[in-house]
Amino acid sequence: MADYENFELGDLVLQRGATLRRATLAYKTYGNLNEDKSNVIVYPTRFGGRHTDNEWLISEGMALDPGRYFVIVPNMLGNGLSSSPSNTPAPYDRARFPHVTVQDNVAAQHRLVTERFGIEKVALVVGYSMGAQQTFQWGASYPEMVERILPFCGAARTSPHNFVFLEGVKAALMADAAFKGGWYDEPPATGLRAFARVYAGWALSQTFYRERVYLEQGYSSLEDYLIASWEGNYVGKDANNLLAMLWTWQNADIGLTRRFDGDFEVALGAIEAKAIVMPGETDLYFTPEDSEYEVRRMPNAEFRPIPSIWGHFAGSGRNLADVRYIDDALRELLAS
Repeated sequence: MADYENFELGDLVLQRGATLRRATLAYKTYGNLNEDKSNVIVYPTRFGGRHTDNEWLISEGMALDPGRYFVIVPNMLGNGLSSSPSNTPAPYDRARFPHVTVQDNVAAQHRLVTERFGIEKVALVVGYSMGAQQTFQWGASYPEMVERILPFCGAARTSPHNFVFLEGVKAALMADAAFKGGWYDEPPATGLRAFARVYAGWALSQTFYRERVYLEQGYSSLEDYLIASWEGNYVGKDANNLLAMLWTWQNADIGLTRRFDGDFEVALGAIEAKAIVMPGETDLYFTPEDSEYEVRRMPNAEFRPIPSIWGHFAGSGRNLADVRYIDDALRELLAS
């Protein structure tokens, strides 16, 4: 049995003009909604992740305690549970899946929160990586509704360098002849393994590899780590789903929200929520410099990097010290 529920969105008109018919948003909730609906936390998923991948930060005794808060985890469009290339019927199936923006995701999530649960205020939106992109978007799109945000290891706009990094992993995947332009019958395994190996060089810092931290994680060698952890994670993914989410990631920009008319700085200034913005100190593609730029243009934000050699993975829940650092910031923000 599925451990999540589906919210039917109907015919979803997307920002880029296509209509995703009979669209579905998969989600899971943790804890109970209190009587005045004041204990709501929205926690969107990351690239390639599902609601279960967020659970490391939701636990009794932690800041996101389901005994105290009602945590809603919506699955991003394209992730294989919500409407995606792999589960959408023709003609928008597989390689024809339409372009979905971060704004489309957040608009769908807003409908879930307001229509399914009748919620008018959100105490906190929090997210990692692409989840952080959605967190910024919540703050910009619904400033009157969102009281606090904590985006970690993410950005309000994808930088040109980040875009180019994603072009590399995308090209590695699509170069496999078995990919067939997205109309594959069998998973393009060679392309997926190449995708994983390219990604491995970006997700963690030079120091992480220099100090061979992967050996402390139970891997016997660098090659063992690349095969067992990286290739092992991606060979089971659907290639079109990955590419759909990559497009969303590459085109993230809160300034493209309709009412900001492309002005990124105005969009940042519209985020009224109290914010702690937490980049990874050694993140190679969501860099602290980008976060610092964003925080300077937000009216109520603090810049607080995660001091870690885990690169982008400082926000992944894999390193206990990083988990504690993020949890402490969440606890502080929720108490404010």
